[in-house]
Amino acid sequence: MRVRYSMSFLRLWLITAITTLSCATGAQDFRPNLGPNQDSISVNCGEIALLLRRSSQWTPGRIDFRGTAMTTEKSAYGTVFSFPETGFIGTAHLENEPEDLRKLTFILDGRELGGNPGKSLEGKQFRFVRESRIRNFALTCEIEIKDNRLYETTTVATDRAQPLKLVYHFMHAWTPTASMLIAGLDEGPEDILVQPLKDEAEVNRKMYLTRRFDWIAIYEPASKQFAVSRLLEAPDSAGNLSMVWNVPGTYRKFYLKCFESKTVPAGFKGTWRMVTAFGVGEPEVWQAKARKLALDLRD
Repeated sequence: MRVRYSMSFLRLWLITAITTLSCATGAQDFRPNLGPNQDSISVNCGEIALLLRRSSQWTPGRIDFRGTAMTTEKSAYGTVFSFPETGFIGTAHLENEPEDLRKLTFILDGRELGGNPGKSLEGKQFRFVRESRIRNFALTCEIEIKDNRLYETTTVATDRAQPLKLVYHFMHAWTPTASMLIAGLDEGPEDILVQPLKDEAEVNRKMYLTRRFDWIAIYEPASKQFAVSRLLEAPDSAGNLSMVWNVPGTYRKFYLKCFESKTVPAGFKGTWRMVTAFGVGEPEVWQAKARKLALDLRD
């Protein structure tokens, strides 16, 4: 058990180091096979702002609420696959091979913008559909901002059986200043996990949760803002374990882990959907507000 834990720890450390380095240095020069000839696109809809990055193959680079960055740019977002004997492929993980982007569609307030949408977009609603291929998998990732909510939908399909180490969906690299995490299940509304997020050495690179939850929330004390993410849809066969990796000074990163050490069967097609919304609250009341918002997000 000690050897297994050490290898797992080393693997996670290498993932963080490689991803952080690629996001901060050479990957800034990476140009995917498709997309506008610019480094990024900023989108503002209501109280939510989203940064899309070319260097991470047109996946999110940061999420802001009311002008405050709730996530860090030093990480990968979206969906990534880990293959036996190869490792990670997808989004900002460029250490093995890039995704094959097939189509990018930008829609602002119901109007399709074409292949060069501009560097800064502002409106009431934004929708971005990103179609790609990762080896045997056809992948469609959709981001929609409306009514001060951020919706993410991922559909995966394959005609061939494919063994996997795992898949991560909905990676959110929450700011390292986040101080508290809570999570819950709808069938046990009073059984709420409450987890402080600290910077001490004994919790450095500690993985929290690692089980199924319907929703999670994080609190950022300097801005007194919180974020709530709710899983709206997911195929039961995928596993769908919520995880938050505590890496002080870098991020408190959410992952939805699927298909761990499983083979995705031929003919599989599945859709995952998550919604994230935000709020403001003093330290003594934010948890109650977040729990109410988690209930509201079911609609």
